[in-house]
Amino acid sequence: MANNTPSFRLHFLLPRYWMTLLLIAIMYLLSLLPLRCQMALGKVFGRLVLGRMEKRVHTIRRNLTLCFPDMSEEEKDAFVKENIDNSGIALFETAMAWFWSDARVCKHVTVVGMEHLDALEKTGQGALMLAIHSLHIELSARAFGIKKSGSGVYRPNNNPCFDYFQYKGRSRSNRTLIDRKDVKGMIKALKSGARVLYAPDHDYGLRRSTFAPLFAVEQACTTTGTSLLVNASDCAIVPYTMVRDKKGHYTLTILPPQEGYPKECEHSAAVYTNKLIEKLIMAAPEQYMWLHRRFKTRPEGAPCLYSKA
Repeated sequence: MANNTPSFRLHFLLPRYWMTLLLIAIMYLLSLLPLRCQMALGKVFGRLVLGRMEKRVHTIRRNLTLCFPDMSEEEKDAFVKENIDNSGIALFETAMAWFWSDARVCKHVTVVGMEHLDALEKTGQGALMLAIHSLHIELSARAFGIKKSGSGVYRPNNNPCFDYFQYKGRSRSNRTLIDRKDVKGMIKALKSGARVLYAPDHDYGLRRSTFAPLFAVEQACTTTGTSLLVNASDCAIVPYTMVRDKKGHYTLTILPPQEGYPKECEHSAAVYTNKLIEKLIMAAPEQYMWLHRRFKTRPEGAPCLYSKA
């Protein structure tokens, strides 16, 4: 992917990119603050900005209702508030991931389970590092990259100036990035024994998908890309997740390679994958990206699940 690596262009200094440059500058300056200050400011940002975005709040609440129908209204109210706080903190965690030194990341992140990857390395087998869109996904990928090399699956941003800084931030710590459309590149990396960081938990549309259960939703549009990558490369599936505790310290946990993956059936594989995703989400459900309309794609003829009553 070296030939596709974004580079800084002089026209990024034109007025149309000034707001982008200002945003990046603010993110950098905020990343210099003590962690405790960043956590507090993140909560304020979440409540003052995201908490006032009715569509986002409705999406979070609706996702909770769909996934956890037995959750009481009081429990949902408390959960939504906490998730909004964490969504605000996510802006600061992205800045940490892009601008912190390796030493500062390591100070605040503990990694457990690295022995599973050490054992895989000895066999030469590639690893599909199965992740979820936690609100600190950028920081978890950065922390992982410090310990082990890996390739992140990457969607270029439509704003070329922002894309430059996003790519630069995400490719720190010797990590490479593969365009999400470059399936051949992912397979080649996995066949070579490399690790590919991959999050199949969002709704990516009908292409290469099937409808499989996720929590209490019986028909969640689920990518079959996981099955494609595993079958084509014979790689191991290694889930990992990161959780932030009440004091602001992070623990990145790498689980053992999974066994019993149903390679013979894409649908069964999607069911299996969603079970893994549920497990990763439940490690810290309040820190998951519930503001994504996870169930927006529906089977033909099925009603929209996000319409307001």
